[in-house]
Amino acid sequence: MALPNNRWAWVEIDLSALKRNAKAFQAQMARGVKLMAIVKADAYGHGAVACAKALRQAGAHQFGVATVDEGISLRQAGIEDPILVLSQPPLESIADLVTFDLMPAIYEVDFALEYGEASSAAGKVGQYHLALDTGMTRIGVRREEALEVRRAIDFHRGLACAGTFTHFATADLLNDWDFALQVNRFTEAVSILHEAGLETGLIHADNTPGTILHPDIQFDMCRVGIGLYGLHPAENTVPRIALEPVMSVRGRVSRAVYPNVGDGVGYGLTWRVPRKNVQVATVPIGYADGLARCLSNRMDVLVDGMRVRQVGNICMDQFMFAVDVNRTRSYRPGYEVSVGDMVTIMGADGDEFISAEEIAELCNTINYEVVCDFGMRLDKVYL
Repeated sequence: MALPNNRWAWVEIDLSALKRNAKAFQAQMARGVKLMAIVKADAYGHGAVACAKALRQAGAHQFGVATVDEGISLRQAGIEDPILVLSQPPLESIADLVTFDLMPAIYEVDFALEYGEASSAAGKVGQYHLALDTGMTRIGVRREEALEVRRAIDFHRGLACAGTFTHFATADLLNDWDFALQVNRFTEAVSILHEAGLETGLIHADNTPGTILHPDIQFDMCRVGIGLYGLHPAENTVPRIALEPVMSVRGRVSRAVYPNVGDGVGYGLTWRVPRKNVQVATVPIGYADGLARCLSNRMDVLVDGMRVRQVGNICMDQFMFAVDVNRTRSYRPGYEVSVGDMVTIMGADGDEFISAEEIAELCNTINYEVVCDFGMRLDKVYL
């Protein structure tokens, strides 16, 4: 495994685990249902290009991104499969949509017609997915206006509806009234479009939790995101599908010293050395790398398969941890940390494991944010 040369800090991405997760989802999908792999936000911090190539090998039919630039990056890397921009981008992006054959989500007539004009001028038919707002109140055509919008744009020969979709706000819940209401609104809107003789393309609504918990509404395609990367969207999905975390976060000790008793550590000196024979070690990972400052003095890291306590305020580019050489509770007795020793911030080391969920709980956030943040600056090492 080739590690970064310029900094002792990296994320490891297990592409084999990613492929196995994709297969696990496909096993839960009905025959003929397609998989749209969501690779937005650089594949939730895992690296969109590498992950898309692996997911394509695992059977993904389409890809979903959040921005036009994300789609362009995939095209420039050789991804030729259909790519959906999951929300309607600015009018100024239309030229790039046409050039790179990216499908926008559409919910405004003016945007659709300009997109159609640009597609026709380029000798193409611009494919799009109609986004329906069924109750999340984020993006989309209101369901009662869907037919009107389609009739206003369907005359244009530069446009073709390749899909119709909605997004659920509470797909992670069972027997939820709001979820059922969204399903009813969506199916009603699709039925109205069909009855009017309009092409709806691929119908899709289930996201990661929906694919697991609501297999009855998989329609033509499922949009799977966070679950592909081995992270559960909710506790109630854990017993229903086995997933493997794809990302680990590691670094190496860049300094290890024995401070004097009472010496402080880090900005604000929020932790002080309580006794003799306590080592304080530094690792070059900080809050600019996704290790949230709110974790200061609250989290563990793994060294040589054992948990040790992070101490002091986490800095922008570094953090410190403490080793009490004489106490088994903190560390193996008599063991000293040395410069170059590997430290695991998230992932497995021996029998110990620190999950994205553990980190998220300490920060009062969700595992989605944890992995996205770690993926922003740290070098990625693909396994």
